[in-house]
Amino acid sequence: MISSNSFECEVGGRRLIIDTGKLAGQASGAVTTRYGDTVVLVTVCASDKPREGIDFLPLTVDYEERLYAAGKIPGGFIRREGRPSQEATLASRLTDRPLRPLLPKRWRNDIQLIVTVLSADQENDPDILAVIGGSAALSISPIPFDGPVSAVHVGYINDKLILNPTLAQLESSQLDLVVVSTKQAIVMVEAGAKEASEDIILQAIEFGHQANQDIIQLQEQLQQAWGRPKVEAPISEVDPEAISAISPMVDDKLAQALSQPEKLQREQALSNLKSELIESLGESFPEKDIIAALESKVRGEIRGNLLDKKQRIDGRGLTDVRPISCEIGLLPRTHGSALFTRGQTQVLAITTLGSIGKKQPLDGLGIEETKRFIHHYNFPPFSGGEVKRVGTPGRREIGHGALVERAIAPVLPKDEDFPYTIRLVSEVLSSSGSTSMASVCASSLSLMDAGIPTTAAVAGVAMGLVTGEDGKYVILTDIEGIEDAYGDMDFKVAGTANGISALQLDIKLKGVSTEILGKALNQAHQARLSILETMQQTISSSRPELSHYAPRMYKITIDPDKIGAVIGTGGKTIRSIINETKASIDIDNDGTVIIGSPNEEAARKAIEIIEGLTKEVELGSIYTGKVTRLLNFGAMVEISPGKEGLVHISELADYRVSKVEDIVKVGDEVTVKVINIDELGRINLSRRAVFEKLSQVPGARVEDSLSKDYPFKTRREVRSPQNKRGYYNKGAR
Repeated sequence: MISSNSFECEVGGRRLIIDTGKLAGQASGAVTTRYGDTVVLVTVCASDKPREGIDFLPLTVDYEERLYAAGKIPGGFIRREGRPSQEATLASRLTDRPLRPLLPKRWRNDIQLIVTVLSADQENDPDILAVIGGSAALSISPIPFDGPVSAVHVGYINDKLILNPTLAQLESSQLDLVVVSTKQAIVMVEAGAKEASEDIILQAIEFGHQANQDIIQLQEQLQQAWGRPKVEAPISEVDPEAISAISPMVDDKLAQALSQPEKLQREQALSNLKSELIESLGESFPEKDIIAALESKVRGEIRGNLLDKKQRIDGRGLTDVRPISCEIGLLPRTHGSALFTRGQTQVLAITTLGSIGKKQPLDGLGIEETKRFIHHYNFPPFSGGEVKRVGTPGRREIGHGALVERAIAPVLPKDEDFPYTIRLVSEVLSSSGSTSMASVCASSLSLMDAGIPTTAAVAGVAMGLVTGEDGKYVILTDIEGIEDAYGDMDFKVAGTANGISALQLDIKLKGVSTEILGKALNQAHQARLSILETMQQTISSSRPELSHYAPRMYKITIDPDKIGAVIGTGGKTIRSIINETKASIDIDNDGTVIIGSPNEEAARKAIEIIEGLTKEVELGSIYTGKVTRLLNFGAMVEISPGKEGLVHISELADYRVSKVEDIVKVGDEVTVKVINIDELGRINLSRRAVFEKLSQVPGARVEDSLSKDYPFKTRREVRSPQNKRGYYNKGAR
């Protein structure tokens, strides 16, 4: 018989339940976490032997979205889940980032953590359950782990902090903050915000940290009841003899190598130094011990200079931002473009506008089904001076792209005010730290260059941290790549002059205090204002008009009951309008119609056709239409697209007509008057009534001429002496 045990507590007015011992019994650790009706299974397994030839912790987190969890069947031909969605990839990263620092740094056995979403109520986000479940599974497994950790969402609605708001509540929240923490400190923070102040952010972090404590206590109870003995963690020590041997050889050269102003020169100098050490000491020590000893010396030199001398590797002060340059309008045929350079980090951002129909469909577990603002981030190998395979976007590219998207989204115009799909692409051309925050700056400039009416400019900066003994620490503004590599924190903060729009915290420590985060936020605020000031010297607000090459969008409203008339059977009518005008047409269920085209005349023509299809025929009005059918007793005339009326043989002329064919034939264009609309909506027309009206115009004569651009720029059937150059338009539609 399978035994199980459940542990539960209340979080944000709902029960959080962690269950183990029932599912996936062969895994090293397995739990299910439930919150509301959202249920997530998390398992962890580790290989028996370490992987050879690697110098990193081989942790893999796979987040598996099962669409059955939300009662959905996958799209596509095979009707089966394929590659992870962007949301699944982001959830994998969200789970990985807080757990990795709490695992042994020298651990080389593969660890695989698999998160399977079994049930999704579309109210409670499964992402934090993945973090909690990952921590719980590691806690009861034999794998060494300095947890447990817990994660919560924090919202800010009506000036009040809300714990774990529902997905629907987040739509109206000024803040969507994820806080992951241990008992003692903050491990990870990620947020999107609508220009929230630093004070609100800090309060939310502290609020989330306190809420995590009950969940951590719950996991401790689980560990005491179900935890297995932990294996011994590898000792992460560098061979002291190797350090002693290389010290005399590098002490003088190391400072000189690190003082090189350019990244590539610095890396080349360190590479040369490494080669010299391997050649000189290769017979006495293994190569990996020599490299580890040199890494230790480099790390000590950089961190020691920062802690003791407040001296950065490039000579900047702790709060200084690298030199910045901005350009816009670089690419002649794109809708918007901008180049942002900060130190040796350089990003080119390109904006493209499209119709609402170009929105990205989302085949996921959330409540959103489409997305109209898309940001893509590309990090080619040449940006770091490397040779690597160029393939599909990885987790890093997807994660950075989503962070920039979050930072920019709050300043975009609303859908109803700006009915476009917006795609931004950030091309990293040179990388030396904080390419995601440079992408924020470049993207903001590119949007303004495209003429998109953003509410404010957005800038971003990455903050670093180096800690020492006795509580010493320094916070660094605008970290370089090497400061990120040998530092303890990468804290990305983006926003406008009014407040924060996105942030992301990653650390290599077991946690950081809210005091440090508060100082980092305030320091980032000053840096952001400085960067925005530089950006505004290039462009201070969005251009007054869109790019000449961007499509123009026009919005009209029709009666929802008339939508079928515009679409037609099987979409025949709307396809014919698109084929004729080459305009894009998107129709909402509320009757809103968005017509888009780079050619204004084509868009206007599409509007006229749609209005003709949906406008009610008025009794007594005169229309110019085309003969579609001949009957024994009259002719059918299409007076507007899809709307026909009968001209009885007695109404074809102001004299007796023997045969319909004597007066009109199929394809003729005639002017008629609506003389009756019966209770079934059938329309009766008269050509004779038009003649009677013309008889009142002095000198007018009948002229049944055909128009080449029927039905909207038709020539009239009468010519007047008062209007010899054109056609008489009185009474025309």
